Amino acid sequence: MSADSAVLSAPIEVPHLQRRRLTTRWVLAAVFVTFLIALPVASVFYLAVSPDENIWPHLVNTVLPVYVANTLLLLGGVGLLTFLIGVPTAWVVSTCEFPGRRIMEWALLLPFAFPAYVIAYVYTYMLDYAGPVQIALRELFQWQRPTDYAFPEIRSMGGAIIMLSLVLYPYVYLLARAAFLEQSPSLFAVSRSLGRSAYKTFLTVVLPIARPAIAVGLSLVLMEALNDFGTVDFFAVRSLTAGLFDTWLNLSNIGGAAQIAVTMLAFVVLLVTLERYSRRRQEQYGSRDHGQQLHRFELSGRRKFLCVLLCLTPVLLGFLLPASVLVTFAWQYFEQSWNIEFFRYSLNSLMLAAFAAISTLSVGLLLAYSRRLQDTRLMRTLIRFSSLGYAMPGAVIAVGVIIPLAAFDNWLDLRMEQWFDVRTGLLLSGTVFAMVYAYTVRFLVVATGSLETGLQRITPSMDMASRSLGFTPGQTLWRVHLPMLRTSLITAALVVFVDTMKELPATLILRPFNFETLATHVYQLASDERLEQSALSALFIVLAGIVPVIVLSRNLTRQAKT
Repeated sequence: MSADSAVLSAPIEVPHLQRRRLTTRWVLAAVFVTFLIALPVASVFYLAVSPDENIWPHLVNTVLPVYVANTLLLLGGVGLLTFLIGVPTAWVVSTCEFPGRRIMEWALLLPFAFPAYVIAYVYTYMLDYAGPVQIALRELFQWQRPTDYAFPEIRSMGGAIIMLSLVLYPYVYLLARAAFLEQSPSLFAVSRSLGRSAYKTFLTVVLPIARPAIAVGLSLVLMEALNDFGTVDFFAVRSLTAGLFDTWLNLSNIGGAAQIAVTMLAFVVLLVTLERYSRRRQEQYGSRDHGQQLHRFELSGRRKFLCVLLCLTPVLLGFLLPASVLVTFAWQYFEQSWNIEFFRYSLNSLMLAAFAAISTLSVGLLLAYSRRLQDTRLMRTLIRFSSLGYAMPGAVIAVGVIIPLAAFDNWLDLRMEQWFDVRTGLLLSGTVFAMVYAYTVRFLVVATGSLETGLQRITPSMDMASRSLGFTPGQTLWRVHLPMLRTSLITAALVVFVDTMKELPATLILRPFNFETLATHVYQLASDERLEQSALSALFIVLAGIVPVIVLSRNLTRQAKT
């Protein structure tokens, strides 16, 4: 080895004081970013405590107990149903061999691309009294009146729970499957060698280890259900979200709406606390034995049929059936829907989703890695504050974003006029920047939760080895952690991308003048009872979500084989 090469390969000595300063910079950056993320939420709190007209006593004495009870029932039903769908399907496609397993690996993600309000419109069309299902039943059995037979009411609490569960269970399936694939096969083999059945091994060994990932998935599901407006409004379910919009739009009392939003925050604080509690002392470091192949069970005939039925049912109800209805409508109304506006709205949606994914992932990575560098009470508090935006309805976050951005625009416009006699107008509010800001606040918990879970699987000795070689925290993140976080990064980016494509309330309020997306286009047509003409745009939202979930499924499978 030459002298020059020996110098180049030698560890770079970084003084202790310099390392401390580098770590402090990460923490300061996390504090600043959390301030920006919390600013819209703080604006909503300000509106809640200082409303122009305080109607809180009226809300408490009249409608608030009903809103809370319905919300609890909705969250309980959706959480239970998504767990019963997501965990068993993730387990069987990860560990069992049956016909169509490779297709089911990614097909079970397909409902993830469907907006809940679109699937609610489709099922209402099919199952309502004037829909094709009841018409066919009346013709078949010669029923004349509604009292001649009993048929489940789709516009009900049960209908809302089923609709939301059909499109939200992929959260649980996605994270549970990743956890199952990353577990060491030797754990299952050791348990079986000690005499435990496959069922008991799943309950006592596999499921507890996968609990952190499942808890994250369930918390995301419940927060999505808490924020849903389109489905509960269409089914007349008086949840907190529906009450918030009713107070704001019908009573024109934004202060009362902000007070209901703060009530919803209590729910999300409870959900985040339960999720953190379920993950206590559950950190895993490289549990997968690399190089050890995952052996799937060969099932008998009846069990093969049950596995196929278990996986096919949610795909059929959550994707194939509603997609076939939309395809039929899109074909029938193709000439009216295929126009220049459709292309412009599609480009707007893709651009916004890409910007939101990049922004959210960057902020989430900064917060998660800063906490890894200094796992202090301050960092844990910052993470919790940054997660609160997910509980806020998109419309409320939009209001929270408008207030500080408009104040800044007005301040800058006034100063520029005083100093340079130049009017700047509104630079930030009413622009794409404001929309991406709102999406980042709204979906940051998705990125932070996924990246924190991924970082917990990386042993701290990797950091120590990197730092002993003289790498800074930034170099360690770039060279060591990011390659190992590939699955978590892709998962977080795709979830944010698809959620942004479907996001409706914040887009309606914050979009610039004459700026439409596919979501707002579908909403406007569906509100005018022109679901048939919105089918092509709805299908494009679904298709845009299908491609990422297929890539994600292949990445998870490839990761399992390495």
